[in-house]
Amino acid sequence: MCELFALSASSAVDVRLSLHELARHGGETGIHGDGWGAAFLQDRDVALFREPTAAARSPWITCLETHPVRSGAVLAHIRHATRGAVALENTQPFVRELWGRAHVFAHNGDLGSGLIHRPVVAPRYRSIGETDSEAAFCLLLERLATTVDPTRTDAAAVIFETFAAFVREMREHGPANVIYVSGSRLLVHADRRTQAPGVIEPPGLWLLERHCGEGAKALVGEGVHVAGRGVDVTLVASVPLTGEPWRPLEQGSVLELEHGRLRRAEQV
Repeated sequence: MCELFALSASSAVDVRLSLHELARHGGETGIHGDGWGAAFLQDRDVALFREPTAAARSPWITCLETHPVRSGAVLAHIRHATRGAVALENTQPFVRELWGRAHVFAHNGDLGSGLIHRPVVAPRYRSIGETDSEAAFCLLLERLATTVDPTRTDAAAVIFETFAAFVREMREHGPANVIYVSGSRLLVHADRRTQAPGVIEPPGLWLLERHCGEGAKALVGEGVHVAGRGVDVTLVASVPLTGEPWRPLEQGSVLELEHGRLRRAEQV
């Protein structure tokens, strides 16, 4: 299974992301050596770094560790290939444009081959690669494009409901831990994943909420450094990355995170 990591902060902060803990799952001690990616959302656009090689051996990881990227929403993924070749087009996170802004998506799990070949009537979005994850992302964007009017005051609520219905359907195909980001808003779905004994079961994701006071910079884990004072930070990851009290998310949890805070949570 792949590894996911996301960060939401109350304001744009300088993030140095070494992927240290995830990289250790990405080739040094784990099986996740088939690619990695990190997306740093910046207003309507995104700074995206991806590579179809083991994160633990990538010189780009050192670059991200030593050169901070300013962002209030970050999404990272370490790949263990189950569908599609080891190639850039199959490396997450995936990015598409909708409503004149970047939308970013990453998935942990295996949704099977049926979704990849599923016919879509007049699709606005087509897969570039061969993965079930990208096919799922394209399907989500199709539904958002046809059901959401971004100019309405209830657009955020409709997006949440559309996402919740989508992940509930995806769960029927297989494990569907999903993080979807646009601008400062992150939508998260926790399902189940392959645990250490090899059994597929919850939790699929873990959550940590932190407040960093005015007197000190935020330092989150060995691989995630956030330069900012007086900020709220919420982290989501496949496994706890620090010794702090991470909270396991129940299977079927759908969360909305924005500006470092948990805005909405439901079971679907």
